[in-house]
Amino acid sequence: MKNIKIFGLALLLIATTITVNAQNQKGKSDDLGRIVLNAYVPSQGENIPSSARKMLNNKMKQIATKNGVGGSRLNTQFIISPQVSVLSKDLTATAPPMTALGLEFTLYIGDGYDGTVFSSMSIETKGVGTNETKAYIQAIKQLKPANPEIKAFINEGKGKIVEYYNSKCDFIIKDAQTLATQNKYDEAIWRLTRVPDVCKECYDKCMDAIAPMYKEKIDRECEMKLTKAQGYWNAAQSMDAAEKAGRILSTIEPEAACFSKVTALMTKIETKVKEIDDREWKYILKDQAQESERIEAYRAVGVAYGENQPKNVTYKSLF
Repeated sequence: MKNIKIFGLALLLIATTITVNAQNQKGKSDDLGRIVLNAYVPSQGENIPSSARKMLNNKMKQIATKNGVGGSRLNTQFIISPQVSVLSKDLTATAPPMTALGLEFTLYIGDGYDGTVFSSMSIETKGVGTNETKAYIQAIKQLKPANPEIKAFINEGKGKIVEYYNSKCDFIIKDAQTLATQNKYDEAIWRLTRVPDVCKECYDKCMDAIAPMYKEKIDRECEMKLTKAQGYWNAAQSMDAAEKAGRILSTIEPEAACFSKVTALMTKIETKVKEIDDREWKYILKDQAQESERIEAYRAVGVAYGENQPKNVTYKSLF
């Protein structure tokens, strides 16, 4: 088994056995259509020429788009990714000699963060060109987005994603709750917000589980931020101190338990600023979030945490 380092969001390709019980339902086709896949071409030991790599990336995007699952920069969890193996490489007995390549593309649908594989398939192609780059390009052109086998592979992958989260839901919630007890609220919320909304029952359970975690998170942050802002203000009741304290206080969530203390400190600073400089203070506290905005607040925590995850993952062969 060989390990290949890849940069960026990548699949840690591992054999995954998925147990499907009677409660696991793949959902309607229109629901599955809401699962988006992002094309990702990892760095590989085969040293694919850069121009061929760009074509391969475009081809993977075409495959995703053609099959109704094209992704976006804002949703990079699920990935459709190729692994390329050179089966043969020869020079033709022609004048001039041509490079002939036999390639195997193993396509994977998986989770770009934790490496869970949901579906895979292999396609062999051949390409001939006046040089290796052109031979690669010709071989890549043989990947057809409308290929029925590719369509079936993508449909299987989307169904497996739903089955996976339905079968693992209780474990996902339990793991997140364990993280929350360790004050790792951002990671806990990130794990729960990764559940696709097409997995409705699990998704709803996760949103319910996030609520107390989020409250604990903002309560803890409120106390920490309030202490820091109070420290700046107590040290020097000046415009500079007011600016430093204001920047901190304006980021505190109104639902936090200590928000009444935040309001009191803000009023005290505003009064002093008026005395010092005879002007209005520019900092204002956050408004109370509406119920409809809470899920977006949860997602914002998850997205911020996910963007800061390490981008170096080991890519392991399945065999």
